[in-house]
Amino acid sequence: MSAEQSSGKAAGGQLEERIDLSAETSEKITQAKQLVASGGSTSSLQDALALLAALEKRCRVGNDTPSLVKVCEASLELCHEVNDQEALLATLKTLSTRRSQKSKAIATLVSKCLPWVVESDTDGFTPLPVTGDSEKKARDALVEELRNITDGKMYLEAERARLTRTVAILKEADGDISGAANVLQEVHVETYGSISKREKIEFILEQMRLTLLKKDYVRAYIVSNKIKKAQLDEEGMAELKVKFYNLLTRYYKHEKEAMELAKCYHAIYSTPSIQEDESQWKEALTNTVVFLCLSEYSNEVKDMMERVNLDLKLEKIPECKETLAAYLKDEIIHYPLPHQTMLESIPAFNDSGESDDKAAEASSMLKEHWHTTFHTRIIQHNLRVASLYYRQIHTSRLAQLLSLDTIQTEKHISQMVSNGTLYAKIDRPKDIVRFMKKRSEEEVLTDWASDIKELLGLVETTSYLIQKENMVQSH
Repeated sequence: MSAEQSSGKAAGGQLEERIDLSAETSEKITQAKQLVASGGSTSSLQDALALLAALEKRCRVGNDTPSLVKVCEASLELCHEVNDQEALLATLKTLSTRRSQKSKAIATLVSKCLPWVVESDTDGFTPLPVTGDSEKKARDALVEELRNITDGKMYLEAERARLTRTVAILKEADGDISGAANVLQEVHVETYGSISKREKIEFILEQMRLTLLKKDYVRAYIVSNKIKKAQLDEEGMAELKVKFYNLLTRYYKHEKEAMELAKCYHAIYSTPSIQEDESQWKEALTNTVVFLCLSEYSNEVKDMMERVNLDLKLEKIPECKETLAAYLKDEIIHYPLPHQTMLESIPAFNDSGESDDKAAEASSMLKEHWHTTFHTRIIQHNLRVASLYYRQIHTSRLAQLLSLDTIQTEKHISQMVSNGTLYAKIDRPKDIVRFMKKRSEEEVLTDWASDIKELLGLVETTSYLIQKENMVQSH
């Protein structure tokens, strides 16, 4: 073996021979640069690339990876310096598809080209700004070629994710929202191990945003489940947490899920960065209270109302404090509420999340829906209160208490009975509503026997205490 050759041992046997071509590589690269600088023409560039192509083969076959990487970088730099985009694309494609090409060389090719299509910033996802259609076309072609190179290569999955996000940004800038959403959905970033947790969440949030813009609400909800909510409570994730729940509110507004909206706004409210800004936490807390009031009654809703009512910061929003207190009392609520206008004027009440020409119409329809729902929830609250104080009541009297007519009263009672949130039976001929179930003879006797047993137990305990006291006094 010559002096310039070296070999090594591996546990499984002999490693492939490696030829040290570092000296020749430096010489040839310098020669190629001088050739391009002196010629300044396309033919000079081709001659320089041919010179480096021959050297690249020797380095690849000789397993001199460090020299191979330098040759690949130099080839791309020469094309970029003379601004020959066709030669750059051709060289990139040729070098990346060489037989038995080293993975490190391919990774170098991609990392070398990334700064030419993606601007360096905090995210690293902003496409490089260009002027003119020709530059734009060249940039887009280079992005697409880099995506083809990274396709299926696990060691380049992070670069592929960034390039795909760049493509999505370009498509969105061109007005192709559907195309941007579709291309971003191809990347299952949650399975990538080489990407940080924060970058994964940012990528998934971008998927959510685009699918919502596309109005693909089912897929947006599926994508949202890829993010573990516990991760959003970790340090440094406050900004992403707020963004996630704001996107989620757009989905739940479309689905008209008031309770889920209340949870989202309360999650935003509980974020430390929001707590530091009074205007932001007041808005979030107000939204929480309003959508809790719009939620259909359940033990979960009542529990959350009681927890929010204990929040000391609620004192600074008296309208919400008084409204929540009214819902928690077993008393009739008169509609409209004293602060009804204020509660229905919040931005979240009117914002449909739409961003197209039909946004005004959608917002108007959503506002009307919430307005109707508000009245319905107050009626349902009043019916539950009535069922606590009355075993039976005349329908006309109940309608008077609810400020409704008889037909509307029967309609709301029927809905609550159907939903399982109220027991009631309407006797129309007698104009009576019964809230107490008719019990069978066996149930009455069982309750009577239980009461007698409890009474006898109390009598026995009392007799024992009297007897004990008499014995103490006699001694």
